[in-house]
Amino acid sequence: MLAREVTPVIPSQGSVGASGDLAPLAHMTAAMLGIGEVQLDGEIMPAEAALARAGLAPIVLRPKEGLALLNGTQFSTAEALASLLAIECVFRAALVTGALSTDAAKGSDTPFDARIHELRGHRGEMDVAAALRTLMAGSSIRASHLVNDDRVQDPYCLRCQPQVMGAVLDLARQATTTLVTEANGVSDNPLIFADTCEALSGGNFHGEPVAFAADVLAMAVCEIGSLAERRIAMLIDSTLSGLPAFLTPRPGLNSGFMVAQVTAAALVAENKQRAYPASVDSIPTSANQEDHVSMAAHGARRLAAMVENAVNVVAIELLAAAQGCDFHAPMASSAPLERVRARLRERVPMVDHDRYLAPDIAAAADLVRSGALASAAGVSLPDIEGTDA
Repeated sequence: MLAREVTPVIPSQGSVGASGDLAPLAHMTAAMLGIGEVQLDGEIMPAEAALARAGLAPIVLRPKEGLALLNGTQFSTAEALASLLAIECVFRAALVTGALSTDAAKGSDTPFDARIHELRGHRGEMDVAAALRTLMAGSSIRASHLVNDDRVQDPYCLRCQPQVMGAVLDLARQATTTLVTEANGVSDNPLIFADTCEALSGGNFHGEPVAFAADVLAMAVCEIGSLAERRIAMLIDSTLSGLPAFLTPRPGLNSGFMVAQVTAAALVAENKQRAYPASVDSIPTSANQEDHVSMAAHGARRLAAMVENAVNVVAIELLAAAQGCDFHAPMASSAPLERVRARLRERVPMVDHDRYLAPDIAAAADLVRSGALASAAGVSLPDIEGTDA
C-alpha cells in the first residue's frame, strides 16, 4: 500500500497506550481490509475504491492475524520517533544559534573548555562543549575582548549551554535506544511460539517504555526552547548584551525584536504546559481489566507541536543573534558562524527599521526545521545516535 502511495486515514486520538494502540491501528488494519478511508493522490476516498485504483486487493485475514495487526504500540512509537528526528534538527540548530548568541553578546568561550566537562564526566555535556568550541574557533569578535574585559562570568543562558544542552542530548540518546528497541520488538499478545506449540499471554502491548521516552523528550525539547528564549531576552537587553536596546539601530523610534522576544516567551510557556508527563496518568478501560495504562499515545502525540514551538523560538534566536553580530562589523565571527549568517542573509536582510517580521521568522524556521542551518555551519555536531555527523 505504501509503495503505491495508499495511506490509511488514522485518527490521532483514541489510544490509552494499552492494550496497545487499538483504535488507531484498527483504522490502519481496516484500510487493508478495504474498510474505512485512505489517501491516494492527495485525495481522501473509500479504502475499497483506492485499493482497486492502485491495483491491490483487500487482504483476507487468517487466524490470529487481525489481533496481531492492531494489538501493538506502533502508533505511539511512530509518533515518538518522528518527533525524535525533528528534535535532533532543532537541537543541532540551537547549538549553532547558542554559539552565535555568545559571540553577539561578546561572551566567553572559557566555559566550553574541555577540562571543565571532563571533570564532571557526562558524555552529552562533553560533546556539546566540543561542538561550541568548534563553532566559535577563530572568531575575531571573541578575540576582541580576550584582554581588558572586566566581566567575570556570563549569564547562565550562555555559560551553562554544555550542561543544559548536554543533558538534553543524553536524554535524547536514551530515548533513541528505547524507541529503536520498541520499533524492532514484538508487542502483540498472546504470542505464538511455533517451536513449542504454545500461546503465551503477557503484556508486551503495554506502552510504558514509549510513554517514558516521550515524556523525557517533552522535557528535553522544552528546555531547548527555554534556554534559547533566555538568550533572546539577554540579547535585546542592552545592560546585559552591550548591544543597542531591542537590537535596533534606532532605539526609542523602533521596537526591534521586542515583540519577537514576547512571541518566543509565549511559545516557551506553551511548551512548559505541555511538558507535564503523560505517563503518570492512567484510566481503566475494558470493564476495568485494563486497570493501568501508559498514555503513551498522548505523550507521543503532543511532541510534534512542542517541536514546532521550539523551532520557532530557535528561529527567532537566529535572527536576533545574527542581528547582534551585525553591530560588531567589521569584526567577524568564526568561519562556521559566518557561513550560517551568510545562509540566513540570503533570505533575510538585517532589520534596520521596524518591519513585518513574520516572513523573517518563517524563513529562519525553515532553515532550522530542514536541518539546513546546522549544515551551513559545515562542522561536525553531536547527534542522537551518539556519533558526530
